[in-house]
Amino acid sequence: MMMLITGANGFVGHVLCREALKRGWIVRGAKRAPCQLLAGVEEAVVGEIDGATDWGDALKDVDVVIHCAARVHVMKDKAADPMAEFIKTNVDGTANLAYQAAKAGVKRLVFVSSVKVNGEQSPEGKPFAEADIPAPQDAYGISKWKAEQSLLKIAQETGLEVVIVRPPLIYGARVGGNFLSLLRGVSRGLPLPLGAVSNKRSLLYVDNLAEALILCATHPNASGQTYHVSDGHDVSTAELIRMMADALACKARLFYFPTSLMRALAFLIGRGDKVSRLLGYLQVSNTKIQGELGWIPRYSIEEGLRITTDWFLKETRL
Repeated sequence: MMMLITGANGFVGHVLCREALKRGWIVRGAKRAPCQLLAGVEEAVVGEIDGATDWGDALKDVDVVIHCAARVHVMKDKAADPMAEFIKTNVDGTANLAYQAAKAGVKRLVFVSSVKVNGEQSPEGKPFAEADIPAPQDAYGISKWKAEQSLLKIAQETGLEVVIVRPPLIYGARVGGNFLSLLRGVSRGLPLPLGAVSNKRSLLYVDNLAEALILCATHPNASGQTYHVSDGHDVSTAELIRMMADALACKARLFYFPTSLMRALAFLIGRGDKVSRLLGYLQVSNTKIQGELGWIPRYSIEEGLRITTDWFLKETRL
């Protein structure tokens, strides 16, 4: 069987291609521009992803699509109209792919959405569940929610099987963004005022996500469903830093600073949103995917962090 993976050269797509090849799939990787993919992955260059993208050649003989490509959340968006750009790629681009996939005879499309559809923070002690009312708060989260709605509508119209997966923060080799920045800070021994933080946050090792996505692409019970996935071991920001330090074989330089004062200072200097993410709760429950598909994360958070820090020490500190 053939699987089309969009964003095949990205952080998630790269690992997903590797895992699909290991399981005997014929894998075609879609990307915006020519670049080197894993050996054994067929290349499909589709250009910019929007409502006008031609997916004809990429979808030929494809049984399943896993749609990873997206305009991702960035802290400092330089686009003149960020919302319009998110809608163009994440909503219009996804709907266009789904319509063409249905027309080409593709059986199922798995969409990589985001926990941001549920909101920026979960209530203390109450992880987000799939049945919770969505409450996206930024352009990225709103675009993912609109894309989910479009896909469910297309599924009703065409018979295309759709599965939606909402991961929390993803980490692993080749990670970027805030997770990489935190790794660098811990490795350099920077003192961090987070010793008093006692929140809980869900994380997801990228290889665990890849296995969950492939299961969603093949399990008969997954059709039409939405799933949250995580490593299954939620940690506070302070605990995460200590675990990073252990894996890096260095000392976590945490000191205690009142979180209320930290929030107030962050608000005054325009960094309130960033600090809120460090201090707040953001948990998801694996109950549904475990009960319906039997999925259990292969890697623990300790194993995932060790592999991630091994990569970090070898590649990013040279």
